[in-house]
Amino acid sequence: MLIGLCGVSVQGQSHVAEPAVNLGDSSFLDGIGGPGFLTEEMIDLEHDGRITNSSGQTVPGFGAVNSVAGLSHIAWMAHQRILGGWYGLEVLFVPAYVNAGRQGQSGGFGDLTASLFLLQWSEKRIFGMPIDQRFDVDFGIPVGKYSPTSNVNLGSNAFNFQPYYVITAFPTKRVETSWRFHYLWNWQNNAPPISTGAHSTQAGQAIHFNATAAYNVYKGLWIGANGYYLKQITDGRINGVPLRNSPEQVGAIGPGMVWNTGHWYFYANFYQEVGAENRATGQKVVLRIEKVF
Repeated sequence: MLIGLCGVSVQGQSHVAEPAVNLGDSSFLDGIGGPGFLTEEMIDLEHDGRITNSSGQTVPGFGAVNSVAGLSHIAWMAHQRILGGWYGLEVLFVPAYVNAGRQGQSGGFGDLTASLFLLQWSEKRIFGMPIDQRFDVDFGIPVGKYSPTSNVNLGSNAFNFQPYYVITAFPTKRVETSWRFHYLWNWQNNAPPISTGAHSTQAGQAIHFNATAAYNVYKGLWIGANGYYLKQITDGRINGVPLRNSPEQVGAIGPGMVWNTGHWYFYANFYQEVGAENRATGQKVVLRIEKVF
């Protein structure tokens, strides 16, 4: 869960933070699915010890950012198929609390994420290797807690568009690797934080992915490595004017595991962030419980 610090000054410019996106919240066996219901509950614990500029150096004058976020996810897939895949829907909502020291703190709900177009394909084989795939078109709906007078907001006050593709492959019977690729496009915020002194802001476009590699140690227990990477590919804008040297970047890697028993899945993931630019950076722990019906 990424919580943006609106109005953070970077090299004399107001930075337009990217909204909260899926960085490490999905991991092992990600591409597997089928008709029916899925529910999951997640807890994200994040400590960002510093804020970086476009060169990756620490920006002085800002303390640590600590956050805890929950995520509730409900998905459904019908037995009917479109383009060869089962059709489905999903919705995600997130309560969170953020303490950014002198910048302030905030608690409440973040923006809603919903999809009316999810396609899950059944297992196929490529060169004898089993693969599972899914394509989804998510929309971020700005209903989260937001105030132009606050430097710390849980909501972005702007719609966004987040399509993604995920694939899980099994190179051998006991080895899995999962890759989820996202694209992010943000609408304009016409009531930005007062601290920016702007009439409008718009976060830049970005691409990001989650990746895993795990070994099936025993029955339903998989242990391995997980990571994520985000790269902002266009400048953020203030009053329609692009901000130079403002795109965000961050990578992360760490250990993780998933244990499956029956219709239940239990995940634990740790991430150490590296290579951050124009954003808060630190460590992240994700705990997740999932059930399929």
